[in-house]
Amino acid sequence: MSDNELGLFLRTRREAITPAEVGLPTGPRRRTPGLRRSEVAALAGVSVEYVIRLEQGRDRRPSPQVLSALADALRLTAAERVHLYRLTKMADAGFTCRGDALPARTVRPTVRALLDRLEPTPAVLLNRLTDVLAHTAGYERLMGPTGLLDATPPNLARYVLTDSRARTAYPDWDHVADEQVAALKHPPFRRDPHVAALMDELTVTAGDAFTRRVNSVPGLPSSTGVLRLVHPDVGPLRLAYETLDLPVDDDQRVIVHLPADTATAAALDRLNGHRPPLRLVAG
Repeated sequence: MSDNELGLFLRTRREAITPAEVGLPTGPRRRTPGLRRSEVAALAGVSVEYVIRLEQGRDRRPSPQVLSALADALRLTAAERVHLYRLTKMADAGFTCRGDALPARTVRPTVRALLDRLEPTPAVLLNRLTDVLAHTAGYERLMGPTGLLDATPPNLARYVLTDSRARTAYPDWDHVADEQVAALKHPPFRRDPHVAALMDELTVTAGDAFTRRVNSVPGLPSSTGVLRLVHPDVGPLRLAYETLDLPVDDDQRVIVHLPADTATAAALDRLNGHRPPLRLVAG
């Protein structure tokens, strides 16, 4: 597996942004996806050779000024800028992290009370290994029939990447798998022995479906979006999700799901029985 996460992130962002987004002309014979290296270099005020060195991993410690210029050239969001900065800090020999600490599996009483307040909304609490630590009854009604909660403890990444039922549950399985790998790769994953152990396991159990993504998917998962799910009992669903990161000491996150269309709202109401209906979220 490549360890050039900084170069991977810069390259994928360069290929994802269109010339029109940065005010450059798009010719009919243009074959390069996204921006050329020369265009990024010109926008950032650095040499093409330096952009090449960064993307190839031959320079992993650009100055803050260069990082800022690259972030401007690539039109990075605030979250992407933080991610870019963390990737450069991973190259520092003295960089320390949460890595040796065991992934948190204790659920604070206030967090459990928060989940209780969210009923009957499908919501789940995950740690950095994507272990399912707690969930609402609404989440169990949603995901229990898919097989996700069968393992002890349930683990979202392991389910998506190694359980054949996940490919039936998620019509957009490739995208969901990308997101799970991105979550595991969120910095500083290579210095975290617990994440590394899970990744070694998935290298064996999931094979190319996992290793290919490690080498191509940046470690920046989406915190919000719309998830398509096929429920064994109520059929196709479109769920708007929102990720709520808990304080650093918890190292946990809550993912909340709400219906993204009227058909999904009606289906979830059937699952929830006589409980209060969930509010529709346009998505």
